[in-house]
Amino acid sequence: MKHHTVIKENIYNTKPQRRFKNSNRRVFPSREVSSLSRSEEGETRFSLLIRNLLPEYKKAFVSLVDRRRIMAHRVEQDYDYLFKIVLIGDSGVGKSNILSRFTRNEFCLESKSTIGVEFATRTLQVEGKTVKAQIWDTAGQERYRAITSAYYRGAVGAFLVYDITKRQTFDNALRWLRELRDHADSNIVIMMAGNKSDLNHLRSVAEEDGRSLAETEGLSFLETSALESTNVEKSFQTVLTEIYKIISKKALAAQEAAGANSAIPGQGTTINVDDTSGAANRGCCST
Repeated sequence: MKHHTVIKENIYNTKPQRRFKNSNRRVFPSREVSSLSRSEEGETRFSLLIRNLLPEYKKAFVSLVDRRRIMAHRVEQDYDYLFKIVLIGDSGVGKSNILSRFTRNEFCLESKSTIGVEFATRTLQVEGKTVKAQIWDTAGQERYRAITSAYYRGAVGAFLVYDITKRQTFDNALRWLRELRDHADSNIVIMMAGNKSDLNHLRSVAEEDGRSLAETEGLSFLETSALESTNVEKSFQTVLTEIYKIISKKALAAQEAAGANSAIPGQGTTINVDDTSGAANRGCCST
């Protein structure tokens, strides 16, 4: 019995341990036997992944750059004319809301006074041409008058806005008009707009007064409401259409003047090579 027990100990203690060690060495190599550590294996797999995906990323980046170039080119070709329009008038008459209503179809009841100058754009069709209107909202406060006066230059259209519920804003219209004509082009198209027509029950400026002043000064006239979007679209369409007609007349007159002074481009000039009338006067090769 004693001998039998020793044999069992040899079987269960010695041989399985050796087999386990041998199998571990053959099937599962230890870290010392492995050629790459876990960190190195991770870096290698990451490098392979990047190497395989890099061409795809390059294609995506190139296509993105191409799309941006195409979009930039389209933006440059999206309009035929660019017209700068300025909004002028006393502070609080609703210039900023007229701008937001026309460009974004939005109205803000709690809008604050404009600081300095802001602008927005909108593209629309005028007599078959694509026109981009760049509208500048100028501050109405007295302390910003020196800043905004520089922005009148280059403007081809203007909105002179007053508040129909505040007589003082209407009385100041002539001062704004004088300043505008001092800094802007003489052919600028001006629309006088009596804003806040939705507050008719608080009116202090009669519509006939605004229309009479506009006719005296040679301006267009409309009463508008940025809140109810009344005549906002119509007023801008009127101004842009008038600007386009003036620009078209100038361009046509310039073409006619150029055609009268020179040959029409593209038709060329006929040259008679057989003309020898001046041969007798040339003596460079005569004997």
